[in-house]
Amino acid sequence: MLLSPVAAADAFSELRERMVREQIEGRGIRNAAVLGAMRSTPRHEFIPKGAGPAYADHPLPIGFDATISQPYVVALMTELLKPEKTHRILEVGTGSGYQAAVVSQLVSWVYTIEIVPELARSARENLARLGYANITVRPAGDGFAGWPERAPFEGILMTAAPVEIPAALIAQLANGGRLVAPVGPSRFQDLVLVEKSPEGKIRRSSYGGVSFVPMRRK
Repeated sequence: MLLSPVAAADAFSELRERMVREQIEGRGIRNAAVLGAMRSTPRHEFIPKGAGPAYADHPLPIGFDATISQPYVVALMTELLKPEKTHRILEVGTGSGYQAAVVSQLVSWVYTIEIVPELARSARENLARLGYANITVRPAGDGFAGWPERAPFEGILMTAAPVEIPAALIAQLANGGRLVAPVGPSRFQDLVLVEKSPEGKIRRSSYGGVSFVPMRRK
């Protein structure tokens, strides 16, 4: 299992351990690689000063009407993706870069799209500073169109909520791949898993209510 480039033994390691033990493992997340990535990823590095306690059990504002997701939700979405070391992942909604940093430790490469140029620039600089080398950030990108030049993807994560999953993203999901997204018309949505069989058939299932910012178009 790959570990974060940031040394785990820092001033926040005890807070991360407690976060994983109480908020994540305590709620049923069992994938050891996901738990390890959550333990080693410095969430405090992805939060603006004054936004709130980095390892608290809730989302936090990061500016531009965007948020960093609740740690449990990040872990759940990552586990549902079933990431493997050979996978190439598309993320729609880079935000601060935290979700990309977590999943990048478990896969070959992460391609992530952010429609807000300022967030994309900040995330790219932060990820580079922290040593995450297998993440490509696309600034001012339209998540509804995906990233066809890099498709197909073994996994797709959406960290902003569309009313319905764009057809372009389903098309860019590889056969045998998995897509995880909050889906719904308001700030309260269903967390949806889309599985594409090796033959290309689609299966859709729900994993409960979540609250994400709505997905934006260019």
